[in-house]
Amino acid sequence: MTTHLKPGDRLPDLALPDQDGKLRRLSDMTRPGPLDQKLGFNDGYPLLVVFYRGYFCPRDNRQMRELVQFQPELKVSYVQLVTISVEPSPVQAAFRAGLGATWPFLSDESRAAVKQLNILDETEGEAAYVAQPYTFVLRPDLTIHRLYNGWFYVGRPTLAELRGDLRAIMASLSNYSYEAYTTPAARQIRIPQQTWAEGAPPLGASGRPVVEGVVAEFDLASGNGLIDAGGPAIFFNFTAIPGHGYRTLRPGASVRFELVENETGLTAWNVQAVARGT
Repeated sequence: MTTHLKPGDRLPDLALPDQDGKLRRLSDMTRPGPLDQKLGFNDGYPLLVVFYRGYFCPRDNRQMRELVQFQPELKVSYVQLVTISVEPSPVQAAFRAGLGATWPFLSDESRAAVKQLNILDETEGEAAYVAQPYTFVLRPDLTIHRLYNGWFYVGRPTLAELRGDLRAIMASLSNYSYEAYTTPAARQIRIPQQTWAEGAPPLGASGRPVVEGVVAEFDLASGNGLIDAGGPAIFFNFTAIPGHGYRTLRPGASVRFELVENETGLTAWNVQAVARGT
């Protein structure tokens, strides 16, 4: 059996347990991040879905080791990768750890997904009813950009082929061009470093309203935070904090800031910590 799917079709939004038993849904992996959404970049990002036979297959081992080499590039390209087999989650966890992989390994132990996609391998002699080795290159909405049938190893994509596929998808997204980040609206949210070259301007000097609040959360990994000012949470990126380099604010910190209202909601600009007792 070979899959009935082809480029232009949409891969089903599979929900399967990962190597730790946590349920993971494909569409959750392609969503735009909070900063993208505030900038109006709602496309999301590509996803690679690789079905493989199992840890016992030397061809799968070879492909996985190539993907391990590729994973640092995928990370800086904002591309997600997920691999799926019919092996149970504990086996997936052991295989993943041995490879040094960091992406999710999903378990289709019931064979429901591979049957739905019509890629159940009924010829395998060493392990019964495993997945046929397919690689799907997906657009953010899970539309298939390209698929590779890896029944023979030469049918599996090279890293260069994957890079070309991903480049084609990324080039079609709203945030791919440099110019997308230079609009006045974008510069109010992801603020250029040179804005603070002369230090923090006095609050309110821009004519915007000045508001007080408390940092509700700040994600060190993304540099995005939320401020509680008594109403809906107000978004800010670390670039809204005057200064140089990477700036942070601890949750619970009192702040004053200028309020920016745009099409994607409220955003803080010129966020300044307030010393206790002032």
